[in-house]
Amino acid sequence: MTAFSTVTLEVPDPAAASAFYEAFGLSPYVRLRAAQSPADGFRGFALSLVVSQPGDVDAFVAAALDAGATTLKPAAKSFWGYGAIVRAPDGAICKIASSAKKDTAPVTRRVGQVALLLGVADVKASKRFYTDRGLAVAKSFGGKYVEFATPSSAVTLALYPRRALAKDAGVPQEGSGSHGLVIGGDAGPFTDPDGFVWEQESA
Repeated sequence: MTAFSTVTLEVPDPAAASAFYEAFGLSPYVRLRAAQSPADGFRGFALSLVVSQPGDVDAFVAAALDAGATTLKPAAKSFWGYGAIVRAPDGAICKIASSAKKDTAPVTRRVGQVALLLGVADVKASKRFYTDRGLAVAKSFGGKYVEFATPSSAVTLALYPRRALAKDAGVPQEGSGSHGLVIGGDAGPFTDPDGFVWEQESA
């Protein structure tokens, strides 16, 4: 089975970005490097943090805003739980969510799951592209969502329609230039149909 192993964000200022992700709590999950190409508008991906309860969502949002993030969607209840969306100073979109609607324990800054959501033009076509390269599917909901098995990574890899991902984040779907994202895995270097770049890396 092909392994997905690392997430590297290409950022304008790696030192500043490192300080942000350390304060936010995502530093164990992402690598950083200097951006080589400009990016404008929606970069086509989002990082999703799943936590256990609303108080934890609020704690992560507060840490992100204190470290320089901006609010895209303030924390609020919905039919599926409680969540918020922020934009990191480097432009990456981060979603913090919990399926719970009430706190049942002391608030912590503990992450339950981190997912890299790739916004793609055609979820089914991208699923075929990735399975042809050896990635195993863990969950699949037609053309709406695909999640891959990622046992060698602390981050889950998933596909989402680009338009829906942008709408969920509260931003226009238009964007140009680099995605500002490099994915590491053992399938060999390639670029997927939506322009996401993979580098060769042993799991």
